[in-house]
Amino acid sequence: MMIVLKAATPQLPRTTAVADHVVAVDETDSTNALAAQMIGDGSLTLPDHQDGELAVAVVAADRQTAGRGRNGHKWISQPGRCSTMSYAVRIPRAIATDESVNGWLQMIAGLVTLDALNGMIEEYGAAPNQPDCLLELKWPNDVFCHGLKLGGLLSELVIPPSSGTDADADDDVVIVFGVGLNLALGACWLPTPQSTSLQLHVTGLPSFGEMRDAVAERQVEGFRERLAKFIADPKGQAESLREEMKTVCWARGRQVEAHFTDGTTLTGEAIGLNEDASLILRTQDGTDHTVRTADVGVL
Repeated sequence: MMIVLKAATPQLPRTTAVADHVVAVDETDSTNALAAQMIGDGSLTLPDHQDGELAVAVVAADRQTAGRGRNGHKWISQPGRCSTMSYAVRIPRAIATDESVNGWLQMIAGLVTLDALNGMIEEYGAAPNQPDCLLELKWPNDVFCHGLKLGGLLSELVIPPSSGTDADADDDVVIVFGVGLNLALGACWLPTPQSTSLQLHVTGLPSFGEMRDAVAERQVEGFRERLAKFIADPKGQAESLREEMKTVCWARGRQVEAHFTDGTTLTGEAIGLNEDASLILRTQDGTDHTVRTADVGVL
């Protein structure tokens, strides 16, 4: 018999203390969709970034009825077990739409998430059950632990009411970063055999509510710090991020298969990332291919 858990409004005192705005509801279709709606109707506003300080707003729900991933995939979560949050940040339109650097925005979201999870684990004195249970990123948008999916990321561009399609390149837009994390799911609740939960790999964790708040607090601060640096020097930061990704990119050095939206596939070794954050995949004949949009699985 399936047990339906009741959703409750997230309590986020630590996150509220550091974020510019927090919206918390017990249930919504999607936190990204709710954030976009509120930005669009003007009920959620973000002040201009001044002196390099970025404003960050948070939209949180205990249950999502229509959670979304990349390429139309569904994100399934359980209330009281999974963190479903969206973080909205204003950034210059010129950076958000520059294909030579905007791929790094998704990578930044992943690195911010790893920092937040690892920081929370360290704060509470928790420890992995096994030495190889490291947190990594599966390009381009999954959080992995022990080769299984622990979380997913989805970034979307939203045009605020003050901007229009004919606005100047200097205008700001809002990037909404949706982050779904399985924090306290038991093995019987996992939606697929390829998914996992933090509590299955780490002992000594606090309660789910404490975990969710501690991770979200760190994510607000991480987005604010990392995106401010990126805005100030996109090209320079891209190179630094490329080096940083070498240590946490799960696919790097593995034989993988890229599945494209048109139904085609490409098999080869994931070599690393290009300057624009696209994946380099080397096929058996020694040819390097650039992969920009695909689902990537290990063979």
